[in-house]
Amino acid sequence: MTALPVRLRPTMTSDLDFVISVEQDTVNRPFITPWERIQHEGAIRFPDSRHFIVEAGAGYTSAGFVILQGCRNPHRSMELKRMVLLPSVQGAGIGRTCLRLLAAMAFRDLGAHRFWLDVKGRNLRAQALYRSEGFVEEGRLRESVRTDDGFDSLIVMSMLEDEHEHAQRSAT
Repeated sequence: MTALPVRLRPTMTSDLDFVISVEQDTVNRPFITPWERIQHEGAIRFPDSRHFIVEAGAGYTSAGFVILQGCRNPHRSMELKRMVLLPSVQGAGIGRTCLRLLAAMAFRDLGAHRFWLDVKGRNLRAQALYRSEGFVEEGRLRESVRTDDGFDSLIVMSMLEDEHEHAQRSAT
């Protein structure tokens, strides 16, 4: 399967209706904790964050959004806070391409030493993607988030700078 072209562009406040709609989609809701609009506005404006619209396909149409936090962290530990795609494009390789773009940005452009995330325990598809891209499970925060039907655990995963460099060398 040929991968679709993917690019990231900075989110504008005019994009926030789209961002909220992707987050509120019934397919995505079980796997994320939606934010209020004001939280997204803050992530757009706050220098420690990067908020991007994921654009994909020949026409680079909006396919989702991503948020990085800790971009100015003195310990060089950057978080992939959120990656959410439209259900209609899930499974097309856009998430994998996006994750690779974000890891390159974190390590190469923003000087991260550690790139980390947390993922809900029930989000097995995302966990498999992160593992396949070199993220290592660090631990579990058992039943730490409330869901519509009870509680779910968060799994903390990370990749270190030297692990990313090694994976890049091995891929070429």
